Amino acid sequence: MEAIERVAHVSVGRACAFCGLAIICCMVGFSYQPHLSARVGGMFAFVVTLSLIYKALKAPRQPYKSTETWLMLEDDEKPPAAVAQAVIGGVLRGVFLQYARYSAGATVVLMAAAVVLTALPG
Repeated sequence: MEAIERVAHVSVGRACAFCGLAIICCMVGFSYQPHLSARVGGMFAFVVTLSLIYKALKAPRQPYKSTETWLMLEDDEKPPAAVAQAVIGGVLRGVFLQYARYSAGATVVLMAAAVVLTALPG
């Protein structure tokens, strides 16, 4: 179970890191207006949050053999086929929801920053 969770965190974390890199690149593009940059980052982070929640809802029904988590597992770490769907789906659901919480936190911080930056004179 630990190996499955570790691999799921690597898989989902890497995908979220690439999303974060894309969001930062967009924010740099709007850096001439900091309040707009924070707002754009917050909106994209919100989209990532919604996508992760959708993936979490879909994870228990997604065929386990088509997941990156299953492909990354060593042969001796893979659970038997009889329980693999429930185990992989459940772990992925939890990991997606955990990263959705992180993304929601980033959304709140960025949107709050946008409000503060908008209220500042200048």
